[in-house]
Order: sequence, then C-alpha cells, then structure tokens
Amino acid sequence: MNRMIDPRLLRALVGVIDHGSFTRAAEQLNMSQSTISQQISRLEDQLGQPLLDRDARPVRMTAAGERLTGYARRILALQDEATLALGDPSGSVSLRIGLAEDIMTPDMARLFADFSATHRRVRLDVTAGLSLALTRGYRDGDFDIIVVKETAPEPDCRASVPEPIGWFQGPGAPDAPDPLPFVTFPPGGLYRDQMFRRAEDLGRRWYVAFSGSSLSNVVTAVEAGLGISLLPVRAAVGRDLRRNTLFGAEPAMVASLYAWETGGIAAPLVAAMRDVLARR
Repeated sequence: MNRMIDPRLLRALVGVIDHGSFTRAAEQLNMSQSTISQQISRLEDQLGQPLLDRDARPVRMTAAGERLTGYARRILALQDEATLALGDPSGSVSLRIGLAEDIMTPDMARLFADFSATHRRVRLDVTAGLSLALTRGYRDGDFDIIVVKETAPEPDCRASVPEPIGWFQGPGAPDAPDPLPFVTFPPGGLYRDQMFRRAEDLGRRWYVAFSGSSLSNVVTAVEAGLGISLLPVRAAVGRDLRRNTLFGAEPAMVASLYAWETGGIAAPLVAAMRDVLARR
C-alpha cells in the first residue's frame, strides 16, 4: 500500500459491517448504494484483497476485513474526537474538486465562494487542469467532484452538456499552409491527438509550432498567428480569431460532471454546479 487510506472509505466499510447490507449503510450515510459499493471496491483495490463476502446474507467480513475493521473504528473515532476537540467546525470536511480550465468561469467561481460562505465546515479544494489528467485523478480517488471535457459521457456521469468545438487561427494567418503549424496542449491534452489524426486523414504535413499547458496561452498563441488549433467555440468569444476552413465542422464534445457522492453535504454543491453547467 503506497498511500494513506481515505477515512471516507473506512466509514463506508464500517457502515456496511454495522448494518449488514449495502442498502442500509447507504441510507445511514446519505449515499447511494452504488456509491457505497464503489467506495468499498476502491478500498479493496488499494489494499489488494477482498474485505467483504458480498454473497453472504447478511454481508460478512473476510479475514482481511476483520483485521482492518478494528483499525478503521479507531481511526474514525480519533477523527471524530479531533473534530470535537477543535470546537470550530470550519473546514472539518473537505471536498476536492477538479475542473477543466475553461469550466472555471466567473459563475462557477462565485458559486464556490457563496457555498464556502454558507457552509463553513466545508473546505473546497479546487484544481483546474487538463481533462484527461483530472479524469484519471477522479478514478484514482484524488477528487470527489470533477467537470471535464470528453467525447461522450461515461455511464456514471451526473450531468452533461454539449461543448461545440471548431478550428481557429489568427486573423492574418493563411488557411492551408504547408506544413500545417499546430498550436496544441501537451501530450495527453484533449484535442491534441484529434488534431493530428485529422491532418493525417487529409494527407497534410504538420508540426507543433506551440505547446501550451493552459487554454489561455493556447488561445493567445493562436491569436498571435503562431498556428492553427482546435478549440472550444466558447473560448474564441471576444478574441481576435477567425475560423479555419480547411478541416470543416467538428462534432461537439461534452462537458460532464462526475461526483462520487450526491447526498449529504455534497448534494447542494453538485446540484448548483449542475445548474451552472446547464446555463452554458
């Protein structure tokens, strides 16, 4: 085991053991049954062994589950004791949020500020970054909530809205230089491989003229005339860019919201984030 165990995963395990079923544990912890099951699976994956016999009725612990449960109860008891001892509940609950960079709009920022002001015991840890890296972090348990760009939503997506994309270039740049100068994100960036595939489908030579780690500096490079890029249409609004006609139209992507929990303290935040996305 190469990382600390998230107490929330331990609380899910103890809940299932104490109540004898995933359903009753979910009710007590204000979570969905699928979330409880996912958290137990994440804990088992982290420890590398099964902790519960899911075929038993009621659910029973494996030998490894029995060994862990005693430690889990002590860890959770110490956590509760520390929270009480500190008295002030401010920041006692952490929600880790990951956002694709252009999802961090003024509306979303105001939502986080308002939520923090009215929910003092919740600490929001917000990270903006590239969608693929955020998705990997979410699946690894590094984030509680993410909003990312992707070609299509996964089955556990909580909300999804269309995100039109298009090819853009600076106002004075030629439409079809040879070779094509591309302005892209680094390897692993969402649009990068798609740009390369489209050029190769047309039999066009290309090279990377600029690679930027943020949407802002990618748009700035395109605006300055460094090359052509595939961008969210929204990112081009108010910028000195024009459409490139070489590649034609591109199918829309989606902006998708994922959350491990939609009950308890996360519920109003997830609902409000869903509303902000809907207004896009």
